[in-house]
Amino acid sequence: MVKIGYTMMGEQAGPRQLVEDVVHAEAAGFDFAVASDHYFPWLEEQGHSPYVWSVLGAAAQATSRIPLMTYVTCPTTRYHPAVVAQKAATVQLLSQGRFTLGLGSGENLNEHVVGEPWPSAEVRLDRLSEAVEIIRRLFGGGYVTHHGTHYDVDSARLWDPPEPPPPIGVAVSGPTSCALAGRAADLVIAVEPDRGLLEAFDAHGGTGKPRVGQVPVCYDPDPAVAVERAHEQFRWFGSGWKVNSELPGPAAFDAAARFVRPEDVAAAIPCGNSLDSFAEAVRGYVEAGFTDVALVQIGEKSQDAFLRWAEDELLPALRRL
Repeated sequence: MVKIGYTMMGEQAGPRQLVEDVVHAEAAGFDFAVASDHYFPWLEEQGHSPYVWSVLGAAAQATSRIPLMTYVTCPTTRYHPAVVAQKAATVQLLSQGRFTLGLGSGENLNEHVVGEPWPSAEVRLDRLSEAVEIIRRLFGGGYVTHHGTHYDVDSARLWDPPEPPPPIGVAVSGPTSCALAGRAADLVIAVEPDRGLLEAFDAHGGTGKPRVGQVPVCYDPDPAVAVERAHEQFRWFGSGWKVNSELPGPAAFDAAARFVRPEDVAAAIPCGNSLDSFAEAVRGYVEAGFTDVALVQIGEKSQDAFLRWAEDELLPALRRL
């Protein structure tokens, strides 16, 4: 049976609310929770972007059952991979083994803040591959020294190593990232229900490993209100990864989405309170072969109502898929 997750979306809520929401999500019966790792929101209307690693530490202490995961962290520019290994190890200890480290090649939106040029997709994936290698070695214990193409590590060691170490997931969007995920990751992450991505992952060693997807949704008893909110907060969503990974800030995302209409958003994102439309959105991932699907409820002030509805109606319906 597919596992249904909840997204702590830091771009639309502050740190205290994110922790309160994941506590509610655990009580509502969600199977896992994922958290975005951003420095900027995509749009100014979203209005937030706290430091996710502090949020995860607080969430680990405030919850007792629900697994936690980054969706996703870029370990190549804003963070050095040796520092990411320490962050992940600490959250794994705080959560008593409930953490998964989701990694990706990053977005200019977040990584430009340290002042480095934004490299090509090929270079970003090469950096990610080397970063995963470093993180794995640090999880393995002992001192690590590494002098590679992109990174140097000088006698690093995790002094509080978790046992077991957190699983590593890699986000994919094409053949090169699928090959990397298949050979180097414990699970694969994707934001579209593309069976071809999973087949490429399997072809490089991914067979039998979990595959995690994510679906934006916008619950509201009034579908018109839901559509308006989804358009305000998520009109950037349809540009695609190749565009979104290159844009430098909220103003650029706003410009890229200036011709997106509310009806365009409603056609791509289930809005309102129809169980059938929400189930249909998740069904695409289930039929593509995903084992885990995280829902993103759009709207800072709508979380409580969504989580109550999810507990009473949505989760039972999705578990019948």
